[in-house]
Amino acid sequence: QVQLAESGGGSIQTGDSLRLSCEASGRTFGTYTMGWFRQAPGTGRELVAVISWSGGNTYYRDSVKGRFTISRDNDKDTVFLNMNSLKPENSAVYYCAADEWCWEVPDCYDNWGQGTQVIVSS
Repeated sequence: QVQLAESGGGSIQTGDSLRLSCEASGRTFGTYTMGWFRQAPGTGRELVAVISWSGGNTYYRDSVKGRFTISRDNDKDTVFLNMNSLKPENSAVYYCAADEWCWEVPDCYDNWGQGTQVIVSS
């Protein structure tokens, strides 16, 4: 098992940027695929971005391509989500997740953080 702790959320204005961080502990971080997911009120949890254990492969949902960037620092056991040009529809609780064998399907992941809230006001 790996423990995950997100940080960096907040209340911001349309067009602003945020950087979310997720620090892992408990197991070898470098073996895990890491994903960022989000959940808005009344909706299911959806993929935002995912990054392979090496950082060599990434995947984004279409609506955030070109605005969001996922990255990781395996020396610091941390994965990041840089979010630019934020819109009100990006408001949600953002979660990071870790698993050795998963990719874009949230139900596949066994390890989740508690989430960090992002509120984008127009």
